[in-house]
Amino acid sequence: MSEKLDVVIIGAGPSGAAAAAFLRKKGRTVEVIEKTHFPRFSIGESLLAQSIAILDDAGLLPYVKPDQFQFKDGAAFQYKDEYVDIYFPHKSAEGPGTTYQVLRSRFDKALADGAADMGAKVTYGEEVTAFESDEDGVKLTVRNEDGSVRTIEARFCLDGSGFGRTLSRLLDLEVPSKFPPRQGVFCQVIDNIDDPTFDRNKILVSVHPEHRHVWYWLIPLADGITSMGVVGSPEIIAAAGANEQERLDNLVGQTTRMAEVLKNKQPYREPGTIHGYACSVKSLYGPSYALLGNAAEFLDPVFSSGVTIALKSAQLATDLVDRQLNGETVDWQKDFADELYVGIDTFRACVAGWYDESLQRIIFKKPEEVNDIVRHLTSILAGYAWDRANPIVQQPEKYLKTVDRYLTTMAS
Repeated sequence: MSEKLDVVIIGAGPSGAAAAAFLRKKGRTVEVIEKTHFPRFSIGESLLAQSIAILDDAGLLPYVKPDQFQFKDGAAFQYKDEYVDIYFPHKSAEGPGTTYQVLRSRFDKALADGAADMGAKVTYGEEVTAFESDEDGVKLTVRNEDGSVRTIEARFCLDGSGFGRTLSRLLDLEVPSKFPPRQGVFCQVIDNIDDPTFDRNKILVSVHPEHRHVWYWLIPLADGITSMGVVGSPEIIAAAGANEQERLDNLVGQTTRMAEVLKNKQPYREPGTIHGYACSVKSLYGPSYALLGNAAEFLDPVFSSGVTIALKSAQLATDLVDRQLNGETVDWQKDFADELYVGIDTFRACVAGWYDESLQRIIFKKPEEVNDIVRHLTSILAGYAWDRANPIVQQPEKYLKTVDRYLTTMAS
């Protein structure tokens, strides 16, 4: 009888691939089960700078080829005639100050291939249909797309299944998000942008001129491709047109800068819709398993935090898995759940501040000089949401409200 596998990972996206790479660096036997075939489409194309440091730590950064992805050094925000850009190198935290905007089909495959090169077994076209776990390990029932079924036994399982939320569904772990329901309509285009003032090195986030809870993304990618989308309440999205293309075109037409920049666009990928994406769970871990990234918690796409949270969760979890498999007693609540929520809660406060408009006011009134307020805010927008030296991380809601009041007073 063969020796039991150390770790089985559900999902070969960024969290799963990073977890596999971290575990292979520690000498663990790893198998990754992926339902789809790579390359496959995914949104979430704008990375944060913190993710570069984690990919480097995992040994996967060499697989992220600079000539295949769009360089990114910050984020730009537009509301009517107001334009502000955030330059990531102005952050207060240590670590990389630049990153990439990526076709996720290409990026995710690069990471999965990297994990395979490092010795992880990666299988595609297989779905986990049943799951059992106790303190001694896990047993997964896996169905191949050809209809065959097999069983995998391992000492531990990490769920990086993203929006598929495999273990959350199988174990009834999901709980409703506290955020109101929002919906996104998106597509990819060949942008043909000829405006010399447009900065391809930044994601452009635009605010609807009348409904400030409605916002748009424009993410320039490599090869002249751009990801574009709009997020708002289901009612506003539905009222904008009879189908996804009409809704997207009509809502983008209500902007000024974004519509002008994309005036020469050509279709590249058909529009799609994402809704019900905000989620939470009862627990991030259980006997011999833990949930990573979007399989555990997803807030909102506005600050592009999804991939960074996914990679951070993989980094934290794999260290604990390795220690536990070595026979050490580990504290999953303190060193995984509580630690991961330091960053999640920081991003959550920023998302809440965006929709109640306090963070929008901060961004559009930020000082022109690079002072502490700018550096601390830039660090969060660059993904450094676990830097406890940053006062935003220490008390996110209180700090943002204080800064909002201060800048409003200074402007009056």
